[in-house]
Amino acid sequence: MSDSDAVILAEVRNRIGHLTLNRPSGLNALTLPMIRALSQQLHDWEEDPQVLAVVLRASGEKAFCAGGDIRALYDSYRAGDTLHTQFFEEEYALDQYIHAYRKPLLALMDGFVLGGGMGLVQGASLRVVSERVKMGMPETGIGYFPDVGGSYFLSRLSGQLGTYLGITGMQIRAADALYTRLADWCLPSELFAEFDRCLDHLSWTTHPQESLRTLLSTLASSQLPGAELKALRRAIDEHFAHADLPAIRAALVAENRPEYRDWAEKTVKLLDSRSPLAMSVTLEMLRRGRQLSLADCFDLELHLDRQWFAKGDIMEGVRALIVDKDKTPRWNPPTLEQVDRAQVDAFFCGFKPTAGKARRTALEQER
Repeated sequence: MSDSDAVILAEVRNRIGHLTLNRPSGLNALTLPMIRALSQQLHDWEEDPQVLAVVLRASGEKAFCAGGDIRALYDSYRAGDTLHTQFFEEEYALDQYIHAYRKPLLALMDGFVLGGGMGLVQGASLRVVSERVKMGMPETGIGYFPDVGGSYFLSRLSGQLGTYLGITGMQIRAADALYTRLADWCLPSELFAEFDRCLDHLSWTTHPQESLRTLLSTLASSQLPGAELKALRRAIDEHFAHADLPAIRAALVAENRPEYRDWAEKTVKLLDSRSPLAMSVTLEMLRRGRQLSLADCFDLELHLDRQWFAKGDIMEGVRALIVDKDKTPRWNPPTLEQVDRAQVDAFFCGFKPTAGKARRTALEQER
């Protein structure tokens, strides 16, 4: 297979393994073969003493990774096969593995970093974005919930930032990625080539992680002006701390402070376009996630996945927004007021947080 045909490119230069998502025409959306190729290559390099660090990036300027190939999962469920279950199991295993990777892993992001793309990068040692990045977990917009470890990394953001981003599906830019600590550095896109040149000439006189940090400190910034979420932080923390979605929405409707009024109105419109059931389950998932380990968060998301295609809104969301493209999903139930608390609780019934223990033990034994 030529490089132009391979969905994952891999090469080693100056003791650095370079992994590239190579599906730019599909915004580098993840497929099962891509997940398997990434996992295998990362395992190989972790065991290779000649490889000191890994850089993960993507072809094209539009997207690092716009998520998973959700249309393929929709078609899988309709056909009655098992691709959609295999996909989530292997994707989550890869994402969890990245969190525990023994060598420095630097994620270099440009363009869209959404959904499954966030799963790939949030466990990376060094998360580097360009000024063109648009980052987020947009799942509630298609009747789904923020998975790929979202119950872990969103729930651990300061204040109610993770709740706000998870429920609304808002996309953020570089300044807010740094402010929320969903990214560590911003490297201007015009310096990507220079960064590569420097990587090729690193002398490795210090620990690989320290060598990469020192290089980034010379080319990149850890803070940027203009973080919109910083200006809205007080209102976000107040409104998204309410007990449930109807109360959150009511508080937003009642917002009358001039500096927050426009934002509140736009947020209400955004909530009204999302799946009421998906948002309600997301709120419960994120609040539970604060008390769970990483492994248990992934297990909780798999627990929800196994029910969601049959009982959630994802099939309708994908139909309306991706398949038929009529952009008028018929959510079930259609409004927040009609979401029954028992319906939400039922998705979590039978989940036991200790379920992650066996996976942690197996991973520790493997490592």
